[in-house]
Amino acid sequence: MARALKVFSYSDGFHSWTVAATSRAKALEAWGVKRDLFKDGSAVEAAEGPDKEAALKAPGELIERGLSVDIGKVEETRAPKAAKTRRPSAKDLARVELLEEELAELDAAQKRETQALEARRAELEREAAAMVKRQVKAADALRAKLSR
Repeated sequence: MARALKVFSYSDGFHSWTVAATSRAKALEAWGVKRDLFKDGSAVEAAEGPDKEAALKAPGELIERGLSVDIGKVEETRAPKAAKTRRPSAKDLARVELLEEELAELDAAQKRETQALEARRAELEREAAAMVKRQVKAADALRAKLSR
């Protein structure tokens, strides 16, 4: 036996959408929304009225009524189509692969530059230590001559 139709209504403040469906999930699907509008009270089971009667005459079809725009106008409308997720094309994938290769090359080049700079820094530190040693030795020699 087929499930009995229930009438559900949802409003965004500007329009009211009513649909006759067998379940809340079917109503949400007809409205094209993923979040549970019933949970936060945005959607309810519809009471008596012209929207309910119109929804029962066309099960599964959205009945739209303007609340602040086109006030009182009742009409059938279609649910918004779900956005299709676009898969990357072969060209896009090839471009990504090429850019990843370029990034790997750049990382390797930067690593080599950093290592070369670290080697130069180490050499400069050795030169600085040797220079300080020479200067201390020269100063000590002059102090020794001065004290004689």
